[in-house]
Amino acid sequence: MLPILASTDAKALRRLLDRTPDDHGRLEPAVKDILAAVRTRGDKALTEFARRFDKLEGPIELSPAEIHAGAAECPPAVRAAIRKAARHIKAVAKAQVPATWTKVVAPGVKVSQRVLPLERVGCYVPGGRYPLPSSLLMAAVTARAAGVPEVIVCCPRPDAAVLAAAVEAGVDRVFQLGGAHAIAAMAYGTATVPRVDKIVGPGNAYVALAKALVARDCAIDFFAGPSEIVVVAATGDPAWIAADLLAQAEHDVDARAIFLTPSKRLATQVAKAIERQLATPEAAATPAAQALARNGAIVVTKNVAEAAALANRIAPEHLVVDTPEMAAMIPVAASIFIGPWTAQAAGDYAIGSNHVLPTSGAARFRGGLHAWDFVRVSSVQQLTKAGAALVGPTAATLADAEGLKLHAASIRARLGIAPKTGRRAR
Repeated sequence: MLPILASTDAKALRRLLDRTPDDHGRLEPAVKDILAAVRTRGDKALTEFARRFDKLEGPIELSPAEIHAGAAECPPAVRAAIRKAARHIKAVAKAQVPATWTKVVAPGVKVSQRVLPLERVGCYVPGGRYPLPSSLLMAAVTARAAGVPEVIVCCPRPDAAVLAAAVEAGVDRVFQLGGAHAIAAMAYGTATVPRVDKIVGPGNAYVALAKALVARDCAIDFFAGPSEIVVVAATGDPAWIAADLLAQAEHDVDARAIFLTPSKRLATQVAKAIERQLATPEAAATPAAQALARNGAIVVTKNVAEAAALANRIAPEHLVVDTPEMAAMIPVAASIFIGPWTAQAAGDYAIGSNHVLPTSGAARFRGGLHAWDFVRVSSVQQLTKAGAALVGPTAATLADAEGLKLHAASIRARLGIAPKTGRRAR
């Protein structure tokens, strides 16, 4: 049974909430070697790693004909679901694109915001235990909605559903690559794989670490660790709450699933419901039981306010709550699901919100993958002669205050003021 902890057990809570990655030190030398090899030896190293790690037998890149032929093998019902999910994701992403605007700050002083898409984006799609066409849709459809003209995908073993998603999203190229070598190829470019402006998408520990290491040379969405869910509820159907916790635990043995409640009775009911649901053959075949044993718990709090405070401290990837009022009490979460009918797993696929989300407490400072991740926002300024006369003295005074005399001189030159005397030049 999932352990039930009291919120007063500080030691147990610290152990539960500790999300310090314990394998990065062990993995980093190998990942650095892979990145360096691909960066210096290009396709030769890339092919070696693909044969070794991905068990690749054919070419690195699938041709357009191969992509469409593979997609055609996807069952019609799955293709229809992919199409509908893509429509919802696109609708949300379109609404997210930052606006271009112009503001007249003062007479003769104009500032504009220019929004242009990135030129080329690389989407990483995991190919491990489960095929993840939904992850491809979340990344590629959002990039296209933001106006990105070229979208490529790296996936070590793209099955028919992944290829159908690639076709639906309008992906330009698909490479049969996974792991750190796929990240290196997209970050630095090879003769076969073009260099991208940004890499997005979830992956295993090797992928996450590789993304963090190449971030100095190529933009990434964010560093993401194992999946997380926190459910906060004082009432509700124990079976539904248990099902939500198990759904996220299904991802990986390192996934984290936590239930916070002020109700001892509900805590016990949910624990029993989890035990019953884990007894099914479907659940037994997943990593869910191991994940809950390693990283799961039910915490009984003094009241709802304490549960909310604890959830804010966790800053979870996924937050499930009873009511809008409870959601308002927990602002620190990447993606929030309100009410009994809003199954968190529905957000993974079809609601339209993005499921590529920050983990390990990163929700403190950002949300999930968003249309703004795929655009370049520039400030554009323009002064008339009158505008320069209006803001110039203010700017020059501040430059003097900072000791940057040449800054001040460049401004005063336009105002016809001699830089040393401070007098107006004749």
